[in-house]
Amino acid sequence: MRSIWNGSISFGLVTIPVKTYSATERTSSVSFVRIHEKDGAPIRYRKVCELDGEEVPNEEVGKGYQAPDDETIVEITDEDLARLPMPTAKTMTILAFVDAAEIDPLQMDKAYYLGPNGSAATKPYAVLREALEHQGKVAVGKVAIRGRESLAMLRAHDGAIVMHSLLWPDQIRPATGIGPRGDVKLRDNELTLAETLMDMLGEVDPAELHDEYREAVEELVARKLEGGAPVAPKSPGGRGQVVDLMAALEKSVAAAKGGGGAGQEREASVTPIRGKRTAAKKSAAKTAAPKKAPAKKTTAAKTSSAKGAGASTAKAASKASATAATKTAAKPAAKTTAKATPGKRSAKKTSA
Repeated sequence: MRSIWNGSISFGLVTIPVKTYSATERTSSVSFVRIHEKDGAPIRYRKVCELDGEEVPNEEVGKGYQAPDDETIVEITDEDLARLPMPTAKTMTILAFVDAAEIDPLQMDKAYYLGPNGSAATKPYAVLREALEHQGKVAVGKVAIRGRESLAMLRAHDGAIVMHSLLWPDQIRPATGIGPRGDVKLRDNELTLAETLMDMLGEVDPAELHDEYREAVEELVARKLEGGAPVAPKSPGGRGQVVDLMAALEKSVAAAKGGGGAGQEREASVTPIRGKRTAAKKSAAKTAAPKKAPAKKTTAAKTSSAKGAGASTAKAASKASATAATKTAAKPAAKTTAKATPGKRSAKKTSA
C-alpha cells in the first residue's frame, strides 16, 4: 500500500511522524466509459482554450480562482499557495478529545489509515492508539492534505489509527422542510412493534454483503462477449400502498419469527383501515336488508307479479291484511295480479 501523505500528529508536546494511506477503495464499483453509438469508439475529452480553440497540453494547465459573483478569473500559482500561512500543512494539531457521538456522521468525508513513520514513532503512536481505545474518545483537529485544510477526526480501529476528514460546519445543509410538518401522533403499540422488529432483525455480517448490481453488470457483459442474449430481469411484485401501519408491523414481526425475513413482507399490500370499515358496513347492510318494513314487500310483490309469480304475491298480501296500511297496499297489488294472471282471479276475490 502506497502512502499518499507524510506528516505528523501534534499531541501536546509529543510529535508522532505518520504516513497516510487511503482506507477506501472505489475501483470495485461499476463505472462506464462514454462511446460513440455510431461506431462504438470511446470518446476522449480534450482541454481546449476558449480564446483560440486549440487543445492545451497538461503541462500548460494552471490554477485560477473565480469569485461566485464575478466573471474575472485570477491566476493562482504554486508559489502563491506556498507563501500562505498554513501551520497544518505537514502537521495535524489535536485540538480536543470528545465522545464519538458528538461528531455528526454528516460531517465525515474521506477515511485514511495512519501508520507510524519510522521506528522512533512506534511507541508514541501506540500510546495514542491505546489511549483513544481505552477512553472511548476520538481526537479532533485540523490538517491540510493536498493543499486544502480541513477538520479531521482520529479514532482507534483494528490496531491502527484511522483519520476521517470532516466537512466544515457551514458545509452541512440544514434539514429545514424535509421532515413531515406538524406533530405526528404515534401509539405506544406501534413503537413497541417497531422496536421488537429492530431487536429481531439483529446484526448483519459485513463480510456477507456484496454489490448485486455490479455482479449483474459483469454477468451482462460476459453474456454479450459470448454472443448470447441478455437475460430479462425478474419483474418485481407490485407494491401496495401501506396504510395500516400496525398490520404491516405485525406481518414484519411474524415474518422475522418464521425466518422468512421482513423484506418479503414489504412486497405485499396492506388493506387500508377505511377499506375494512367499508366492507363491514356493506356486510351489515346485507344482513339488515331482509328485516325491512312490509311496505317493501308490496313493491317486491309488484315486480314478481310482472314476471308471472302471482300466487306468491297473493299469499304475501293475505298475511299482511292485519294492518290498514297493508290492506290499502294489497288491493292494487291484487288487481294488478288478477290482470296479469286471469287463472287466479277467483283466489283474489276470496282473499278480498
